Amino acid sequence: MTGISFTGILYGMQYRADKKSGNQLSILGYGCMRFPRNIAGIDMHKTEELIMRSIEGGLNYFDTAWMYPGSEEAIGAVFEKNNVREKIYIATKLPLVLLKSPADFDKYFFQSLKRLKTHYIDYYLMHMITDLDQWGKLKGWGIEAWIAEKKKAGQIRQIGFSFHGSCAEFLKVLDDYDWEMCQIQYNYSDENFQAGVTGLRKAAHKMPVIIMEPLLGGKLATGLPKEAVEIFKKTNPNLSPAAWGLNWIWNQEEAALLLSGMSNMAQLEENLRLADTARVGMLGEAEHDAYRRALEVVNRACKIRCTGCNYCMPCPRGVNIPGCFSAYNAMYSMGYIEGMKQFVTSTGLVSQRSGSPRLCVKCGKCENHCPQHLPIMNNLTRVRRRMEPLWMMFIGVCARAFFGKKRKK
Repeated sequence: MTGISFTGILYGMQYRADKKSGNQLSILGYGCMRFPRNIAGIDMHKTEELIMRSIEGGLNYFDTAWMYPGSEEAIGAVFEKNNVREKIYIATKLPLVLLKSPADFDKYFFQSLKRLKTHYIDYYLMHMITDLDQWGKLKGWGIEAWIAEKKKAGQIRQIGFSFHGSCAEFLKVLDDYDWEMCQIQYNYSDENFQAGVTGLRKAAHKMPVIIMEPLLGGKLATGLPKEAVEIFKKTNPNLSPAAWGLNWIWNQEEAALLLSGMSNMAQLEENLRLADTARVGMLGEAEHDAYRRALEVVNRACKIRCTGCNYCMPCPRGVNIPGCFSAYNAMYSMGYIEGMKQFVTSTGLVSQRSGSPRLCVKCGKCENHCPQHLPIMNNLTRVRRRMEPLWMMFIGVCARAFFGKKRKK
């Protein structure tokens, strides 16, 4: 490890076998969408420290995508600099929403290879498949022959897909091709959402299933209502809310690994420690009862099930969609004052360039890109009615007018 040294505790990593390839995959995978950032973009120094510490801790699976800004370039640079490419598995994705013709298969694939500074991809996914019709269109464009060509050349080792649709459509896509892996959203608050537990169990008979959003974009780690946090704390005071979320996944043998978007060293160290002790069947009756009671609280408080993935962004009108939804949920889970504080800061309500929901013109671009299929436009209307009453709009207009005059002077 060139230039990076650690003196932290060395934990033991658990591994589960990829039934298709025989690869031993670390049960903790690195979700590379949320690396630490600074004004220039991804903070490469902090990112390198996180990546190399994770490898030292036994983590060997890194999940990125062409559409994650700067992510492929960042991990490619770190892997090349530290000469660790052969020690790890890279998963990246073909951006289906950007494809305009079959020629784009090669265009985006080779761009990913260049960014990642590698000659092959261990796990290549069709990004954000939602139904069989979408997969059928790709087949009509010759995707099967393209995959076969890339696998024969050794440029793709394992082929799979990430899924964001209904369980019924997941099962259809699963059976329509000889997939070698898949990736689904799954957590204790989404057990029957999208592919759900039904899809997980069926797919796991054939291939490794990678779990994304185990903490619902961090909502199950830092966004839980106080009552839910107390339920977990009373059951086991030694575990954080994040630990409860990860352990729920690791308790199930069908999950090959879970992806965590660790953006600081404290999160990484906690997750490495948890992966050391994680076992299938480690949760007992008391723990399952705690999940049940906490989930009842969460479901009462969470009004809009946005994970903050940012696929809906940027909004053409400048609306901070994830920020609006996060603040709206916070109002119900943490109180009116906290919710309004988040709303004002996340939307820049009193700034010259507001991200207010009132700017929405219902163009629909956001809903076309939302992997959760949320009714974003209607939800923005809900947020506006609840969180932007007339008096707040008046304050915002006055403030923008004031700051605008100051700038002209």
